[in-house]
Amino acid sequence: MTTIRTFASGSSGNAALLSCGETHLLIDMGISCRRVCKALAELGLSPDSLSGILITHEHGDHISGLATYIKKYRTPIYCSPAVSRQLCYRLAGAEPLLRPMALGEAAAFGEVEALILPTSHDCQESAAWRFDTPEGRVGYLTDTGYIVEETGERLLGADLLVLESNHDVDMLRAGPYPYPLKKRILGEFGHLSNAAAAEYAVKSVRAGTRRILLAHLSHENNTPGKALETVGGALAEAGLDVPLAAAPRDVMSEAYALEGAGCRG
Repeated sequence: MTTIRTFASGSSGNAALLSCGETHLLIDMGISCRRVCKALAELGLSPDSLSGILITHEHGDHISGLATYIKKYRTPIYCSPAVSRQLCYRLAGAEPLLRPMALGEAAAFGEVEALILPTSHDCQESAAWRFDTPEGRVGYLTDTGYIVEETGERLLGADLLVLESNHDVDMLRAGPYPYPLKKRILGEFGHLSNAAAAEYAVKSVRAGTRRILLAHLSHENNTPGKALETVGGALAEAGLDVPLAAAPRDVMSEAYALEGAGCRG
């Protein structure tokens, strides 16, 4: 059985675990090494259980735990070439662990194939991931100002879609952030709004998506209720009904499972 769960999701830190049989892949490590190890232990796992760490990009809320982790454990780290260079600069001892992947390239981990895809964020070669498993397909898309055409097409209809729903535009515009930060978040290298997430969610469910988990919600400029209302409302208006949830910010989520969905080409 294939499952995905988040350990943390939001601007204060991000990490998620995809599991398929004996294959366990950590997506980002933007929380402490201690918290990651504690979460793994709660699942009966350890760092030695990880087949790889997959990094979306080098911002602190996605890599803050790596510096301590790589002093203790030797898990391979997969990311785009530009992110790999950044990790070399920032993290002593990281280079031997890095496995750069060109955007559009896939890597096999047991029965899981992980495909790295481009996003549009304020760093070079930030990435989304698609996971093809025996039970179906998982898409993981956060930290992007808009959905890059190639990525949108490759993730469309994923059986389970983890999708950024970062902010409510009105809350952001009326909120306390300084104007340059608001402009960054709203720009093409920022983050997806609830409305943008809703638009893509409708397209993806029409293409076959069975479940959606909204992720990377802003603490200051969003609420789970607003995100769920906006995305759920758009789905309902389109006559679509799939399970919809928002990832918790600071605690481990429940496991979201793919059970016999079957891969689509």
